[in-house]
Amino acid sequence: MSELINLAHDGLVLSALHDGEPQAPLVILVHGFPDTPHGWDGVVDGLLAAGFQVLRPWLRGYTPGSAMRTAAYDVAAVAADLLAWRELFDVDEVHLVGHDWGAITAMAAATLQPGYWRSLSLLAIPPFQRAERGLRFMPQQLVNSSYMLVLQSGVSPWLVRQNNCAYLKHLWREWSPTWSFSEDDFSPVAEALSHPDVAWAATRYYRALFTVHRAATRRTYRLARRRIEVPTLLLTGADDGCMQSALFDALVDPKCFPAGVRTVRLNGCGHFLQAEKPQAVLDELLLQLGV
Repeated sequence: MSELINLAHDGLVLSALHDGEPQAPLVILVHGFPDTPHGWDGVVDGLLAAGFQVLRPWLRGYTPGSAMRTAAYDVAAVAADLLAWRELFDVDEVHLVGHDWGAITAMAAATLQPGYWRSLSLLAIPPFQRAERGLRFMPQQLVNSSYMLVLQSGVSPWLVRQNNCAYLKHLWREWSPTWSFSEDDFSPVAEALSHPDVAWAATRYYRALFTVHRAATRRTYRLARRRIEVPTLLLTGADDGCMQSALFDALVDPKCFPAGVRTVRLNGCGHFLQAEKPQAVLDELLLQLGV
């Protein structure tokens, strides 16, 4: 049975699910949009059986206690949250795993404090140090990313809540076209993002990407260009309808990963790899964790 733990940080109450023995090596699993920590449910038992403890934080803003109109909802802020979660645990071996926004913020946290992490695993999002190499993929990627324009709108918090989060369910279908997900799979997302403050905070992440007048946004862009000094696993779904899997072939430069990088493509899988093919993801994670 998972334990709910809270952490006071940056004027917010952050929340996470914790499983396992407190002195065991720690794996932190970070979700993306639109998702919750429950998207990782299928890999937790396997990590526990392999001798790890597991922490699954909610991104700031995805719980009422962390959704405040005065708070920042950007990569720099969430990366600082990840560092705070890591500092809460007095263990030497900590592995960081992120999906979607969780992957973006995990990259930032790894560049800020590489010594904090034994390994880094990123799902569905490629590294951005060589972003210019992906220009030939931009026409299709602009189509795939058109949802970002929707989420820039002032009505987006209202939109994502309508009809039991029907728009978000539509994104799940578009991004993972081969996944026949159930209502039970989607219900944690609907429960979280039906809250007005949570819907507002979750959409602020997308607005923060384009506020180049803000120092935090410019810092995000600088962090994205840095080398990652932690052994890194990159996982992509061949049928991802959000972030083209082919981008991984173009953007991954081993010179940007001096501690090593490994890229794995899962066939018959879309954007939500850990929920669609939990055993395949678990197998790759355990290999990355040295099991």
